[in-house]
Amino acid sequence: MAPERAVAIASTFDLRALPPDFLANPYPVYAVLRERDPVRAMPDGSWFLTRHADLVAVYRDAATFSSDKHVEFAPKYGPDSPLYEHHTTSLVFNDPPLHTRVRKLIMGALTRRAIADLEPGLVALVDGLLDRIAAQGGGDLIEDFAAAIPVEIIGNLLGVPHDERGPLRGWSLAILGALEPVLTPQRRQEGERAVLDMLDYLRVLVAHRRRHPLDPQRDVLTRLIQGEADGERLTETELLHNCIFLLNAGHETTTNLIGNALVCLHEWPQEKTRLLQRLHDARHQPEQQEAILSAAVDEFLRFESSNQLGNRRALRAAEVGGVRLPEGALVTLCIGATNRDPAVFEHPERLDLSRPNNRHLAFGFGVHQCAGLSLARLEGRIAIGRFLARFPRYTLSAPPVRGGRARFRGFLRAPFVTEA
Repeated sequence: MAPERAVAIASTFDLRALPPDFLANPYPVYAVLRERDPVRAMPDGSWFLTRHADLVAVYRDAATFSSDKHVEFAPKYGPDSPLYEHHTTSLVFNDPPLHTRVRKLIMGALTRRAIADLEPGLVALVDGLLDRIAAQGGGDLIEDFAAAIPVEIIGNLLGVPHDERGPLRGWSLAILGALEPVLTPQRRQEGERAVLDMLDYLRVLVAHRRRHPLDPQRDVLTRLIQGEADGERLTETELLHNCIFLLNAGHETTTNLIGNALVCLHEWPQEKTRLLQRLHDARHQPEQQEAILSAAVDEFLRFESSNQLGNRRALRAAEVGGVRLPEGALVTLCIGATNRDPAVFEHPERLDLSRPNNRHLAFGFGVHQCAGLSLARLEGRIAIGRFLARFPRYTLSAPPVRGGRARFRGFLRAPFVTEA
């Protein structure tokens, strides 16, 4: 994007009227806003934040900046909408005490041991996908690889039978699509239908798990059903909607992480070559290889953040970045902009897979930091590492197609061949 075009978009910036070239590459516009108008008053009366320090300040002050979305989502969806019920009940869009109760239950099932136990199955899943790709000499990075991994992992965590996982990705895309700044009639209809269909499915699954519980230390659904020993329990509505949240949170962002990473490596061949060489040099040192890949995953998350936007509501008047925000102010946190803030990251527009002290905010910060970040990092490390080991000379066979969304940044399609 030409600098003058970025300035023009920034001068009239409105999340409800984003041009296609912004959706293709928002970062030049973010850079202009971060430099010239980092706490921007938006046309609808909300505020748009683009500096790393300002986002950290908001994340830290959960008492002032609420994640509860009842006020914000009522006019967007309507108070009787299935989308409204879902998004105002799920973990990510709530404050304590509901947030505390649900997060405690989920974290109890996502222990370090439980995540480590997932690794052999994850490796087998990835290798099976790679075998199929090898047999056909290529495929699509998204449909044939990136999107197939998190659906299976979350399906395993919730104990969804393999032959019933077919609709999961479509439901997730429809529900998350309705979070975009502009809610089109089609997005609303698809999102509401997906919520209702998934609730119908989960009621049957939950009833079966109540009759046939699994190990609550490893099965998230059993743990959510049984609650804590101290008596903490979720209502049926809370339980069902947070199962939907787990699918959505674990699916879209991890798909984007893996897909964005593999496209980035194609677009930054020198970094790809350097990463392959470092992995080769450490081929007899598994721990060193893991550290190399872990650093790479964090840089992919910084450089192309899977989730670009977050939201808060000011419960009282507050000052952010020297700007006074009124009580009730709706605040958009631009994660994609802050992860390229030159005040924090040296050469932020450059992909550096060995970047030290990578303080990106792709997983959020504070009490709402992503509960599944360790699992997402594991999936990214295994998927990207094993893909490169198998197909070091892969190349895209056609231009990748972006999803055309502002909040969730990823690709719909990225055709490739295994060798150039």
